[in-house]
Amino acid sequence: MIFYYNQAGMVSDIALLVNMFFIFGVLASLGAVLTLPGIAGIVLTIGMSVDANVLIYERIREELHQGKGLRLAISDGYQNALSSIIDANVTTLLTGIILYSFGTGPIRGFATTLIIGILTSLFTAIFITRIILEWRLERKKSVRFASKMTEGWFRNVQIDFLGKRKRAYIFSLSIIVLGMASLAVRGLNYGVDFVGGRTYQVRFDQAVSTADLSAALAEVFVTEEGEQISPEVKTIGSSNQVVITTKYRIGDTGVEVEEDIKSKLYAGCSSFFAQEKTAESFYDAESELGLMSERQVGPTIADDIKKSAVWAIIFSLIIIFLYILIRFSKWQYSLGAVAATTHDVLIVLSIFSIAYGILPFSMEIDQAFIAAILTVIGYSLNDTVVVFDRIREYVQTHNKRKDLVPMVNEALNQTLSRTLNTSMTTLVVMLVIFIWGGETIRGFMFAMLVGIIVGTYSSLFVASPVMVDTMAKEDGAGNKKK
Repeated sequence: MIFYYNQAGMVSDIALLVNMFFIFGVLASLGAVLTLPGIAGIVLTIGMSVDANVLIYERIREELHQGKGLRLAISDGYQNALSSIIDANVTTLLTGIILYSFGTGPIRGFATTLIIGILTSLFTAIFITRIILEWRLERKKSVRFASKMTEGWFRNVQIDFLGKRKRAYIFSLSIIVLGMASLAVRGLNYGVDFVGGRTYQVRFDQAVSTADLSAALAEVFVTEEGEQISPEVKTIGSSNQVVITTKYRIGDTGVEVEEDIKSKLYAGCSSFFAQEKTAESFYDAESELGLMSERQVGPTIADDIKKSAVWAIIFSLIIIFLYILIRFSKWQYSLGAVAATTHDVLIVLSIFSIAYGILPFSMEIDQAFIAAILTVIGYSLNDTVVVFDRIREYVQTHNKRKDLVPMVNEALNQTLSRTLNTSMTTLVVMLVIFIWGGETIRGFMFAMLVGIIVGTYSSLFVASPVMVDTMAKEDGAGNKKK
């Protein structure tokens, strides 16, 4: 933000920090438990909070390019961006409320942080940044909304997005068809949350890395087909004691199966002891080191939670469809938004089905993956509504003077800077966590990365083209062409 928007970028960063304090303050006052799905909601909030400032700053830059003075440009920029910000946040807020009302477990955790984050980010993005900017103006200090390098970026861009829509349709449809075929043949790699597993508590004579231990166990927990099953490893109490949960051979029972799993457990754990540990002492119940306890666990995501997740998403899409219909007065906008959201979810599912076992990290479908899918839905809706808001503005402004296709293309080009800036700021965060966040959440972050990229793509090449293709050929006044 500082690189692209100069001093104004610093102001948005201050507002973002204040927003984080607000979110964690509210969560602490409510006594809420912060889970991985909850963190996903906060990540989405960060992206949306920055997005509001990007929308405002882009509007201010447009006003400045038209020759307006700085004070007037700031005032008009905030006013003109307000409609897009409110529409984008209200659609996501409605999604959060529906998910909280109908969802359970991880879905409700995600919805809680999302709802809190939307309300706090609206306040910080609209009010706090403006207070700081006007304070600087009152003190006769300079306020710049671009660096020397980024001053002319994305000006006079003329990309024919709608002209490429047939190729985009073919590209998206190819991935989805391939993904559906993979889902039918291979299915998804369901984690312990869905299928259950076995849990072992192990104590070592030194501190151990959970990521290294998980990788070592994955090398011994290998199926007959050659697939490595990465277990979930968590520290419990001190850093030398862990809980290992694996779905390896979960469908098999019997004494031989249990002995096979325990022997492989020892093989994976033995090298992590500072002093050599024999198999007998590892299994010895009287020993203070080694295997301390074991039990079999059932799936934590029961059928009722799965059903509630599906219904929550369906109701969310219905509510979004109706809200956009009311705000934009044409059902084609609603269809475009729902089509783009559905497209994004199918693409992420397709990639996970195709790529699991190929990529060198766990791609299990668990509670974290559900959170990632919900984040993708929220981000996709936010991105699409912002683009639609600019299209509606162009249609109202140009009235009879232009056909729909050129107006939509112009609107997409005008919002391109905002679309790419918001995507880049969110992607940078995701990429950092993906690379350095540890093996246990790499699959989760991969889903988020794919979702953000696909969500950006769909707002340009799916949502708007679907809206245009389903809309009757009308001129700016809404009269059918002859």
